[in-house]
Amino acid sequence: MRKNTIDIITLGCSKNLVDSEKLMRQLEANGYKVTHDSPRPQGEIAVINTCGFIGDAKEESINMILEFCEAKEEGRLKKLYVMGCLSERYLKELEVEIPQVDKFYGKFNWNELLADLGKAYQPEIAIERTLTTPNHYAYLKISEGCDRSCAYCAIPIITGKHVSRPMEEIIKEVELLVSEGVKEFQIIAQELTYYGVDLYKSQKLPELIEKIAQVPGVEWIRLHYAYPTHFPEDLFRVMRENANVCKYMDIALQHVSDNMLTKMRRHVSKAETYALIDKFRKEVPGIHLRTTLMVGFPGETEEDFNELKEFVQKARFDRMGAFAYSEEEGTYAAEAYEDSIPSEVKQARLDELMSIQQGISAELSAAKVGQEMRVIIDRKEGEYYIGRTQFDSPEVDPEVLIKSEGKRLFTGHFYNVLITDADDFDLYAKIV
Repeated sequence: MRKNTIDIITLGCSKNLVDSEKLMRQLEANGYKVTHDSPRPQGEIAVINTCGFIGDAKEESINMILEFCEAKEEGRLKKLYVMGCLSERYLKELEVEIPQVDKFYGKFNWNELLADLGKAYQPEIAIERTLTTPNHYAYLKISEGCDRSCAYCAIPIITGKHVSRPMEEIIKEVELLVSEGVKEFQIIAQELTYYGVDLYKSQKLPELIEKIAQVPGVEWIRLHYAYPTHFPEDLFRVMRENANVCKYMDIALQHVSDNMLTKMRRHVSKAETYALIDKFRKEVPGIHLRTTLMVGFPGETEEDFNELKEFVQKARFDRMGAFAYSEEEGTYAAEAYEDSIPSEVKQARLDELMSIQQGISAELSAAKVGQEMRVIIDRKEGEYYIGRTQFDSPEVDPEVLIKSEGKRLFTGHFYNVLITDADDFDLYAKIV
């Protein structure tokens, strides 16, 4: 147990990770040594940043808290603090159920932790972070919360209404990160397309992305978590005209049958969904689309599921994830619908859908053999350097494996490679 050392554990999404990085910077400015995601406690104090999105994530957060409580009881840890989405939603209940935790904080008041440690929050470094990612890329959070009312989603309950960050502040953060060596930005929010509506009374995502693209040193910008309804179509132009805006869009569609889309309160139709995908591919040639789909939502019939399978086969997403519906208390779905589809049926549908996508992914990967592509190097593993193309987001998408063959490549540098082979997910390449 090292004195003056604090362990930060981050669970859940990249938005949580940004919060952890900001806290780490504040702690370091106050004289602490900070570790991130250490498998066991290193210091006297630990802070767990929790996720409260779906059942599995909540369970993981609880298990992590209990694991660190055990370390505290065994004398391997003096103080334990918990923050993030789970404690934002269930703070009072957690205080009763897990009294071993010294204090619970919500998602937005974690800076109070500093005062409880006898330290001061330093507003002059509010946009600064201690990056936990490789130095060449960073996540850039442009807003908090969500104004959408999807039936299944508890995020608005946890995070509240959509709050955009001022454009000037975001640009200042980008400039700071570039000065520290960051070349690639993953733009994140609960819902990107709503950016600016609260602050500027209109959708400002295209303008923001264009301004980020103009910052010297920004090599790649990648967009995550968009909503299909009222998509700001000027973004197509921004993607076409700015070479450093990756031809990549992460847009969560959830389903395609009109029956399911209505029940999910998605405010979009099957026809509009197909039309939007067509428009993406027409307006931004070569774009890679990532989506997330849901199976087993209350009332999903075999016909609905067959429509979803047909959709996956027709749309041929470059990247696709899927999950089974999990009832979240307080949501419209939990109150209005019975979670009647058996878990084994949900799992069977999930497996079938992902099997279809696996075949598509394999075909799309194989089609890249023989192409020259630009990659950025993330790390080295054994005899391979691991890189990504503009079409690959860190940690969730395929990677490009490049045999070293006596050549030294540098992390965070770009190289042109020839794709020589492919499997279901990853590509293999050599330097050209």
